[in-house]
Amino acid sequence: MPLFNPHDLRNQVQTAHSVLGLDLGSKQIGVALSDTSLMLASPLTVLMRGKMKQMLTLLEPICRKHTIGGLVIGLPLSLDGSFGPAARAATDWANDLSERLNLPATLWDERLSSSAVNRFLINEADMTRKRRGEVVDKMAAAYILQGWLDATAQATY
Repeated sequence: MPLFNPHDLRNQVQTAHSVLGLDLGSKQIGVALSDTSLMLASPLTVLMRGKMKQMLTLLEPICRKHTIGGLVIGLPLSLDGSFGPAARAATDWANDLSERLNLPATLWDERLSSSAVNRFLINEADMTRKRRGEVVDKMAAAYILQGWLDATAQATY
């Protein structure tokens, strides 16, 4: 399945389906879940990153259990917005995952998502370094997914 424009993905997600947000790290993948009204993202879990086949055995049951209709995958652009090796790798991974799960997907700018989440956890939640390490990836996935949800929401006035 091809990667969709962020706004077009919202149109591809069927009613009563959720969207899965993924923050791809080199060792772990943060996973977040939207509600079915596509308004709110929540942290779900952290998966140890492995080969694609291993990841599919972990992600397929999550997609079935939560009736996933699409994927929002973090795109690690460089700070200046350029498309470097990490962004190319994420694009390849997203294309492959979308095709294998047969789900529409989009990429969403994830610059500074982990920094924003860490700042929040330190300043607002007063969380220890050890505890932050346990939750930062899934919260970064929720931060990325919430950014997409907010940016693609239809204005209702």
